[in-house]
Amino acid sequence: GGGVISSVLNSLKEKVGGWESQSERDTFQWTRPSDPVVLDGGVEDDLGKPCDDQTSEGGGGDLPDLFWVDMCSNIKAGEGLQVVNLALNPERNTGYNGTHIWNAIYEENCLAVSQGAASSGEMCYEERVLYRLLSGMHTSTTLSIAKNYYPPSKRKGRTSYEANPQYFMDKFGDNPEHIRNLHFSYVVLLRALRKASPFLHRYEIRTGNIVEDETATVLLRRLLDSAILQSCHDVFTAFDESLMFREDGAERLQLQHNFKGVFHNISSILDCVQCQQCKLHGKMTMMGYGTALKVLFLPREDLIPSALSRNEIVAFINTIAGMSESIKEVRELTAMYWAGQIRSNARSGLPMPDDNGAVMGSGELVDAAVGAASELAKAGRISTEREAELVSLAFSKDSNLMILAKHYGADLDKFLLHSQNVGNLAGDGGEPDAIVIGSGLAGLSATLNLLDRGGKVIVVEKEHRLGGNSNKASSGINACCPTNGTHDFIEAFRNDTTRSAGDSARLPLINTLVENSGGAVEWLKDRVGVDLSLVAQLGGHVFKRTHRPKNGMVGAEIIYGVQKAIKEYEKSGMVEIMVDTSVQKLIQDEDGRVIGVEVKHLKEDDNDNTSSTRLMAPNVVLATGGFASDRRGSSYLAKYRPELLGFPATAGDFSTGDGVTLATALGAGIVDMEKVQIHPTGWVDPKDPSNPSKILAGELMRGVGGILINSEGERFCDELGTRAYVTDKMLSHDPFYAKSKKWEESNDNLPTFSLVISSSAAEDGKKHVDHYTHKGLLTRLEGVSALATWMAVDEEQVRSTLQQYQQDAEAGADSWGKTSFRGVPQKDLDKEVFYAGTVTPVLHYCMGGITINNEGSVLDQNGTAIPGLHAAGEVSGGVHGNNRLGGNSLLECTVYGTIVGKKLPIKPRATTVSTGSGSAKAGSDEHQTRDVTRAELSEHSSKEDCWIAIDGKVYDLTDFAEEHPAGPASIHELGGQDGTVEFLAIHSIGIMEDFDDVLIGPLVVD
Repeated sequence: GGGVISSVLNSLKEKVGGWESQSERDTFQWTRPSDPVVLDGGVEDDLGKPCDDQTSEGGGGDLPDLFWVDMCSNIKAGEGLQVVNLALNPERNTGYNGTHIWNAIYEENCLAVSQGAASSGEMCYEERVLYRLLSGMHTSTTLSIAKNYYPPSKRKGRTSYEANPQYFMDKFGDNPEHIRNLHFSYVVLLRALRKASPFLHRYEIRTGNIVEDETATVLLRRLLDSAILQSCHDVFTAFDESLMFREDGAERLQLQHNFKGVFHNISSILDCVQCQQCKLHGKMTMMGYGTALKVLFLPREDLIPSALSRNEIVAFINTIAGMSESIKEVRELTAMYWAGQIRSNARSGLPMPDDNGAVMGSGELVDAAVGAASELAKAGRISTEREAELVSLAFSKDSNLMILAKHYGADLDKFLLHSQNVGNLAGDGGEPDAIVIGSGLAGLSATLNLLDRGGKVIVVEKEHRLGGNSNKASSGINACCPTNGTHDFIEAFRNDTTRSAGDSARLPLINTLVENSGGAVEWLKDRVGVDLSLVAQLGGHVFKRTHRPKNGMVGAEIIYGVQKAIKEYEKSGMVEIMVDTSVQKLIQDEDGRVIGVEVKHLKEDDNDNTSSTRLMAPNVVLATGGFASDRRGSSYLAKYRPELLGFPATAGDFSTGDGVTLATALGAGIVDMEKVQIHPTGWVDPKDPSNPSKILAGELMRGVGGILINSEGERFCDELGTRAYVTDKMLSHDPFYAKSKKWEESNDNLPTFSLVISSSAAEDGKKHVDHYTHKGLLTRLEGVSALATWMAVDEEQVRSTLQQYQQDAEAGADSWGKTSFRGVPQKDLDKEVFYAGTVTPVLHYCMGGITINNEGSVLDQNGTAIPGLHAAGEVSGGVHGNNRLGGNSLLECTVYGTIVGKKLPIKPRATTVSTGSGSAKAGSDEHQTRDVTRAELSEHSSKEDCWIAIDGKVYDLTDFAEEHPAGPASIHELGGQDGTVEFLAIHSIGIMEDFDDVLIGPLVVD
């Protein structure tokens, strides 16, 4: 092949060494470029020699010295200006179809200074420069999409974004000039970086965080001191800005004005981008370009310090980093593409080529088997003993292992699965190390930690689905102090939790909770792969410390991730999950140690029996949750808090205190059973207001700025107070409670309130607001008049209440002691858009339960640990005292579940098996499709059977509806119809490549 001749890549010109492989070089058979923007020239080792281009005038000509200073002036911030962490908001596939934006950008690139030039169709030199920069930006964006193409999906088993190498090859395989333009853009940026280097070396970074500022300063100076920026390497002569604007007189001045004007116009086009993430990265790159061009065109280097703003410097450095990452992604995606071709051949039964394209013989099969064993051992998925056995079997050319190597050598998942039946150390039967009762976050955390240590576990769940009440959690999980940009510290978190617990605080349990909080969240992010990048301040907290994902509800996201990680162990037999199974009693030996459980299968088997079975293990973990939904006369609620029996609850109807019953039968102690948390805000569904089961309106709704207003149109509390405080203020609207501080047992008439959210608050909590609006629990209202009508309250009263709130926010405090004001309604209340819903107090959490120590061991009534019995989560008591802070429930489950999972002993086993992340995907049989008529399509229009036609193809999106980021409603609304127009208005058709498994077939004419 001809290789790359551009000076920026001249070091790769005569050798393959710059490529990851020969196949990558062969993929891009680039020829000598003819574009005069890139200058040819040899590469010499000029490190340390003086440079001869430092005094370039940059085409300034007769222009004012500061003409180029406003290059970035048309890149403006939108409404709701906020600081964005670019590391937490990477550029990736959002499904947004930006073709019309790119078309407008390229069409805008016209600098013609005469009608003749404009009609000739040829680009002038300056247009070619700008075109190549825009093409480089376009290429970088496309590479980011290809690298982060497929979003996380429960249906697909993906916990993070995954690449689409085929998309990459489709875009660039026949268009290598786009990659060249990426490299050209990188050269322009590096040239500007070198020119600005003296100023940037002295630049002071000040954000208020001394450690981060010093770190950033060191890293920036390390970049500026790198060898390439200190040399006269030909990379810097691949582009020379002094060659621009060489026309004479007035024509040159007009060309310079036109160049800047076109750049401004292109920058303004980005305001038309509807995808906020896309707009963010587009504006950042254009600001980076504008900063680079400004630096290059300024006639004197002493003008640079006053010409660059902090945002421009940030954009400039990040754009350089982004381009560098894109260049690396070219190699990565190329390697992925060819690796995929090899796997595809292996799955289809075709001979597997080696690095030189030869077909594998017996020697190659031995090599494939040894390689698979090595990779599995490196990943910790088999023991060293098992690796040695597989290697020995490979060298002896064991026929079974050779067949596995031939068909599954490139698919580690299936090689691992099927090799369990090969050799003496294969598989592992026998008694499990632990039985975990309950599949909420506490039980699953204990289970995954046991499995990761090589343990064997049985999970018993009486419901048909895993997750319990943890699935419903919406506000977040607390942690102090991961790197979250706050000033939080452990003592502050401990004080908040202790203050909320009141006189029932048990400091050893609280200390364990808060001191392990940072590690718990990091474990969920690193091991489970959950996005917890957003941080909020909830009621009762003095700092932001409640973490949640950008997309989806926190409980559902965490449970899905942990559940997926656990189920990867099912193939090896290291975990057995028994649903629809209830534990009847705990089994003890003669010394009082818990050694197993007796279970009852709640669904009939093939013999129409619901049988009982004994399961044995040296340790049993109780993670069964609370008892807030049990309203029977014999329930714990009836015994300890009978006045609350008439309250609605957010907990599932399975929350009946089973674990407390099992443990107390063996003499376990109980504590704080009368302490049942009433959450102040459960949604009242206008379609079913009397339903005793409510959806929680989590703390987040008040944390982002939600205001509580009573039936008189007045505020009555600090909305960010603890749950106990806000609930007390709400229930005090009842005269009996106001006097006695107890709810009258015969009173079923709970007060209701309006939760009002401004447009800025709704944007801050957009995922939740969209979710609740889809469910009909929030109503969108334009202007204060519409809000008052919806509330059935006098408009002037509502207006007065909101105006007073605005004044309090400006003053920094209100009459209830509120000092933190987010999402305050805009000054003109008639133009404000409100979201409002009805809420009422609901039973939410049981602080009481069985007694434990800070290692999760269950204690008897004398405070002695019951051997073999452990507990974590809501089933235990004492961790939260009188009142649980929002965000501490998921934290308790993770911390104490992890502690139990890490402390329990496990038996040594020959094979430690995990089918964790990073393994190759198993192949599947080819999906069969068939023609679908419009008449048949229309028959599948229900939520339970939802087909939609998109771009001439019919898909069964029934299961996907609940995964849809914007909620299921928009999917269900299109059920049985052709949704192409609605789909293409927002998305690119390319994202449907991920739905081939639910493709029914082409839509045909009846």
